[in-house]
Parts: sequence; structure tokens; C-alpha cells
Amino acid sequence: MSFVERHGLWTDEQFEAAARAEALIAEKKLEVVRLSFADQHGILRGKTVMAGDAAHAMRNGCTITTTLLAKDTSHRSVFPVFTAGGGFGMPEMQGGSDVLMIADPTTFRVLPFAPQTGWVLCDIYFQDGRPVPFSTRHLYRGVLQKLETAGYDYLAGLEVEFHVFKIENPRLRPEDTGWPGEAPDVSMLAPGYQYLTETRFDQLEPVLEALRRDVLALDLPLRSVEIELGPSQCEFTFHPQVGLAPADAMMLFRSAVKQSCRRRGLHATFMCRPKLPNMMSSGWHLHQSLRDRRDGTNAFMARAGAPDDGLLSAVGHHFLGGLLAHGRATTAFSTPTINGYKRYRAYALAPDRVIWGHDNRGAMVRALGGPNDPATRLENRIGEPAANPYLYMASQVVAGLDGIARKLDPGPSADTPYETNAPLLPKNLDEALAALRIDAALVEGFGQSFIDYYVHIKAAEIARYQLEVSEWEQKEYFELF
Repeated sequence: MSFVERHGLWTDEQFEAAARAEALIAEKKLEVVRLSFADQHGILRGKTVMAGDAAHAMRNGCTITTTLLAKDTSHRSVFPVFTAGGGFGMPEMQGGSDVLMIADPTTFRVLPFAPQTGWVLCDIYFQDGRPVPFSTRHLYRGVLQKLETAGYDYLAGLEVEFHVFKIENPRLRPEDTGWPGEAPDVSMLAPGYQYLTETRFDQLEPVLEALRRDVLALDLPLRSVEIELGPSQCEFTFHPQVGLAPADAMMLFRSAVKQSCRRRGLHATFMCRPKLPNMMSSGWHLHQSLRDRRDGTNAFMARAGAPDDGLLSAVGHHFLGGLLAHGRATTAFSTPTINGYKRYRAYALAPDRVIWGHDNRGAMVRALGGPNDPATRLENRIGEPAANPYLYMASQVVAGLDGIARKLDPGPSADTPYETNAPLLPKNLDEALAALRIDAALVEGFGQSFIDYYVHIKAAEIARYQLEVSEWEQKEYFELF
């Protein structure tokens, strides 16, 4: 029996998908298949196997080292992996030991930008078949199961902003390497501010066309392609999907865009606010609703007697209350980088405080829809496009479920969100982590061990950042003192 069969890891649907994947590998004459898993930062890591070994690898696993789970965003290990318990307090994690990537064959794709190459997303397991507790896809799956027990499915639609630049100097000299290495020198694809300008869209169309074709070839539910306000900034939006699917789509989308662009001499970045002149911040707005598992209807859709002037049902009303009650703490997952907090500015089409509004783009949460409108949803505008999608979405579900359980009231809509008296969003990642540590619902929903693990990694990034002398400090003090 295979590892998958011994431990009962696949459903009937996944066995059928594996058979289709194997047939496609033969039909397309693929040469290699990439097995990837999403790490703690939402970065794909994995190995490439020969096509003839893919079927065995999908069913029996491909080994990867546990040290990948110990790294911060510079790829440095921030846990003492060669001590007892590896810094995790678990013998399975010490010594750079192996865990297994097991494919989810329903995610199998043929990559349109890489010749004769297949790709499949994996989950990670210990050798005895237990899920690795630091796997964010496993964690999100567990949160979704709690939501199903409560009678709902989670629907999410992606609205993702990012920048695409032309690479002028890839900075590949040995002296440019490091942890991390130097960023490439780039130039713009279009000058000036350009929001939804058709002629500017046409300037970018050769690049956007290539990305659009690749995204559609990957069977991702692309809805629109737009140019955003800033130079070289664009936005892709996607139709809503259920459960794991939207998070998986974000993982594949981000990685595919970066790879497709690089092969064309371009650099795509999902960094929130690049340090280049005249840059605009990029956000990731998460459109979300719940589907009633009994009848398939939108559980946020208002009916007679609903609160909030009939905009949301009671379920939607309380879910919104949960998002606000845990808004400051959830930024640790929606905005996991030091850079992302530079986006939270007043009067900047980004939120700066924990507030909601009727169709108001200055609020943290924008409520859309109305009575009997099946598209009723909550758009959380808090996220940055670099966020790990499994953690971002899991935080929304945990917060919303707590709101439903405790019947939390979100309060009145804010028509002037930058002037409304409300708690401010964290000013930095350290402040967000402090809010996360004391948020009982999120600690319970994610588990204390995962919260401790996540905070440890992020605290290591903050410590490195604080040791660096910034350009501001040099300019401010070097001459004066």
C-alpha cells in the first residue's frame, strides 16, 4: 500500500484526480513535475521530480527538510534546529530531519510558462502520517472544518494589486548576494499615475496579455484585469471560490506571475510599498461571505427584519462584529511584513482604523449588497498582497465565528471613516503581534503552539530590522551630530 492509502489521506475525488493527472502527464509528454508546499510566509517551496516518478511521489511523498519551517523571510533559520526538539519542543523537528510532501492531486496543473512541466500543491506530514502542525494549509483546513460544523462554507473572492517593472540590472554579482541579496534595479513600464486610463492600459497590454493567458491556462477564475493608480501598478480580480480553493488560487497566482514575468525580463512584486520614487501601496482586498450548507444560500443576505437597515442578515451582522472585534490582532496575519504597515494611512484609499462602512473605500471593512442580493458580502481592505492566504483567510473565519457565537454588534456604519472615533490599526508589526498574543479567540482558533511559533519567526524579522541603520537615520544624524 502507498503512504496515502496506509494513512487514509486522500478522498475518492483525490484518487480520481491523481488518475487524471497521470493521464495528462502521458498525454502532454511532460518531462518533470514540481511538488510544492506553502511555507509559513506563503512562499512555495518544494522539489522537482522526473515525470516517470511523479505518480509514486504523489502517493508516497517527497522528502523535504524540517528546517524550511524554521526560516524567516531572509531564509535564515531562527530556531536552534540542532538542539533537542529543534527549538520546537518536538523530536520530529530536530536535526534538520525530513517530513513528507504529499500531493493534493486536485491542484495538478500544467505550467504554461515552463516547457513540459507539471505542478501540484502538497500538504506536509510526519513519517507516521500525522499532519505537521506548523503547516498553514493544514491549519486553514481545520478552521474550515469548524466552520462546516457550524453549518457554513466560506466563500472568498480575491482583489489583488501588485507592481510589474522592467529589470535593468538583475544584481547577480557575488557581492550582491546575501541573506537577503540585493534587489534588482528596475524601470517603469508606464509613466505617471494612470488609474483605469485606457491608453495606459494599452501600453501595458503586451505584459498584461501574457499574464492573463497564463493565469487562464492555469484554470484560475480570473474576473478582470485593471491598471491601478500608481506607475507600473495593476490589479487582477477573481470570481469567488469555496474553502481551500481561493487560498490555493492566491498561492499559484502569485508564484506564476513572478515566474512568468521573470522569464520575460520583468520583475513582479507583491511587496506592499516598494522603496522607489512615486510608488503607491498595493493592497489585497478580500471579498467574503458564508454559504448556508443546508440550502446553499448566501448566509449574509438580508431578509425581513435584518439589522443594519437591511444590508446584512443577522449572521452577516455578527460576522462583521467579529472582524472588527479582532481587527487589530488579525493584522498580524493580513499584514505580516514590516513594510505593509506603511500602507495604513488616512485619506489614502486604505484603512487606518477599525471601522466599517456602507460601500465606503476608506473603511477597514466595506459592506456590499442588500435585501435579497445573493452577492452580499464583506470586503476586508486590511490585507497586503504578500500575506500568507491560508493564515489571512483563517483569521477571518476565526474572528467571524467568534462574532456569530457571541452575537457581536459592529456598531453603526462610518460615513467619515478617517474622522470616526475608533481604535487605530497597529502602526507596526510589533504592535500587531502584541495584539495577537492577547486575543483569546485567535489563540484558541490557531492554537497556542502555532501562535508562539509564528510570533517567534516574526519577532526575529523585527530584531534584524531594528539592527539596521536606515537611510533616514544616516541623513538625520550623521552631519548634525
